[in-house]
Order: sequence, then C-alpha cells, then structure tokens
Amino acid sequence: MKTLPREMPRFALYGDNAAINNAEFVHIEPILPYERPKGWHVGPHVHRGLYQLVFLMTGRATAQVENMVWQCDGPAVIAIPPTIPHSCGFRDQADGWVVSIDHRIVASLNLFAPLFERPQALRLQEAPEVRERLTALLRELAAEARGPRYGQPLMVEWLARGILLLLVRLDTERRLADESGREDFELFSAFRALVEQHYREQWLVARYAEELGVTPARLSRVCEKLADKSAFDMAQGRLLLEACRKLTYMPASIASVGEELGFRDPAYFSRLFKKLMGVTPKQFRERALHGTTP
Repeated sequence: MKTLPREMPRFALYGDNAAINNAEFVHIEPILPYERPKGWHVGPHVHRGLYQLVFLMTGRATAQVENMVWQCDGPAVIAIPPTIPHSCGFRDQADGWVVSIDHRIVASLNLFAPLFERPQALRLQEAPEVRERLTALLRELAAEARGPRYGQPLMVEWLARGILLLLVRLDTERRLADESGREDFELFSAFRALVEQHYREQWLVARYAEELGVTPARLSRVCEKLADKSAFDMAQGRLLLEACRKLTYMPASIASVGEELGFRDPAYFSRLFKKLMGVTPKQFRERALHGTTP
C-alpha cells in the first residue's frame, strides 16, 4: 500500500482545480470506459467543501481513502466527505459517474449527514430497485447538467437531493439490519412488501404470518422491535393512509372510497376512520379541501 503524501493537491472538481463560484453547486462526470480502455487513475488529493460520490455501475475500482485500500466491484457507491485524502483507479471496463456536491446542499438537511459520517462503500448488488432508480436519476442529472436551461439550478439541486435521499435510505436500512439482525430485518421488509400488495384485502395478521412462514406472535414482535408498532397497527396504518389519500385527491363518494378499500359497510368505514383519525371521513375531506389538518 502506498503512503499518501503529506501535502495533498486540493481539487475542486474531480481532478480539477477550478474555483467554485456557484452558490448551489453539483458536478457530474461520467466514467467512460471507451475513452480509457486501459483504465484510468486519479492520484491522491482532497476536496475543499465538496462531498463526493463515486457510482461504479460496472467494472472494478481501487480506492485508497486515507490509509485504507478498498477493492470495489460494481455496482457500488463510494461516499467520501470533504478534506479526506483519497485516490481512485478504474479498470475492467468500469462505467458509472462521479458526482461532487457542494457542502451547502448536504448541510441543508440533517437527514443527509449520516451518509458522510465517515468514508464508506455501499453495495448495490442486493438492492436492484435502488440501483435502477439511482441510474435513472444520474442520467437525468447528467442530461440537465449539459447546458443552461430555464430553472436548471433548481432541477440539478432537486435531482442531487433525490440521489442523496436514496443513498441515505439504503444506508439506514443497512444499519438497521446490522443492529437488529439480518433475519429480523428481512422478515420485516417482506411483511411491509406483503402489506403493500394486500392491504386493500384487509388480511388478518395470521394470514400475513402464514404467507411469511412464521407465527403471528413472532411477526408482531419483529414489528414492535423495528417499527415500534404491532403488525396489526402497521397494516391498519397503510389502509388508513390510502383512505386519506383518496379522500383528499379523488372526487369519489365516501362510500365508494370505503368500498374500494374493502369496506362493504359505509357506516363501519366511517366509524373506524373516526376512531383512528379523530374525525369522520366527511370532516377530513372538508378540512383537506380548505387546507387545514384534522
């Protein structure tokens, strides 16, 4: 392992000493294998005020971060906070993007801070949906960055925030799985996915547990542990969320909303809604239309 030099080149962009004058700055640069068929390497350097994300979608990267050396196979993301010495080399037809984000965007929401508490590499192999969504956002960001357009700074910032939020979500779920145990986390995730598919059918907890191959008691214990709610409350909560959405955004009658969500008796739907929300469906819709909360 090579020792990083004491005096680091200070780069603004990835390999660029240009000054940053834009108040809300995001830069995206592709890793282009066909331009560098033998691979390419950026020597040790640091960034002032820039958070960097290396999205390796295919191929391999070797990153030296401080005195650690990481071998990463795509798809993966390397997150590097400002002022951390690092170098990076790409080979095996590496493809992806390097995104540099001004510290003011990251600091604008406390939600983003955990992602950059330390340098880290996030694997995307086990998260195909996240990988697909990140790829779509990165392509949009690259397209938006090509030339000046009306509202471009806002669009670039929103896309960057979307990318950051997906990574924070991935990192948070990974930490939760490490803390709670992989088996419990996978059961919890599978339950949430089943609820999303079947909440309109108003499955009982026993039905969900049977589909997942566990007892209702175990399923509820895991939900209490990871969400501080019972399995029943989680299923009910998803049903209630959909009811609130439909009452707010759809012109259908209250009886039709209830029927669509599996309630054959409109009166029972109204009683249950009031019990959980504190107001009737009619009162909720009226307040939503006038911009007030229940």
